[in-house]
Amino acid sequence: MEMETKKGTTTLGLVFKDGIVAAAEHRATMGTLIAHKVAKKIFKIDDHMLLTTAGLVGDAQLLARFLRVEAELYKLEREEKMPVKGAATLMANILNQRKFYPYYVQLIIGGVDSTGPHIFSLDPAGGAIEDIYTTTGSGSPYVFGVLEDNYKENMELDEAINLAIRAMAAAMKRDAASGDGMDVVVITKKEYRELSREEIEERKKKLGL
Repeated sequence: MEMETKKGTTTLGLVFKDGIVAAAEHRATMGTLIAHKVAKKIFKIDDHMLLTTAGLVGDAQLLARFLRVEAELYKLEREEKMPVKGAATLMANILNQRKFYPYYVQLIIGGVDSTGPHIFSLDPAGGAIEDIYTTTGSGSPYVFGVLEDNYKENMELDEAINLAIRAMAAAMKRDAASGDGMDVVVITKKEYRELSREEIEERKKKLGL
């Protein structure tokens, strides 16, 4: 029996002046078959933090549920939100414990805490690296190409959203395993906001995509 996968995926996370932007497309594949066109790849962990996933659907959903529960327990016990670095370290430890029978995932943990905005990339063996931007999945080479060329530190919100949409659109044009629309989420100290489909389409139109 073949396990349902979404290895054909593109997700990204980037830091801007006041927070982070994350984006992911909707297509889930099983080999050359498009298995789903509405796959969820960005998971809200708390009001200040999210997780993006690429890899096996079951593994990704399990880890997202686990991290959401741990973040809630942390908040109840300490009466403060879990730091983004703490969440990344916790997830890295979970992944490392299973490195000989691994979770088949590539993750991004992003959010804003008392120390500012953070993006962490995590590999299946438990490596966790903080960066100003990162991307996962089969479409990631195209995303990196756009981000390497256009990313600037301390970008404003609109500029950061538009860059994320432009990078995702580039991947969806060239990577056959990525497509069927995208989700875009913004986190600042003030809010966790998922952009509407209408706003994304309007921005794409203005960008000529």
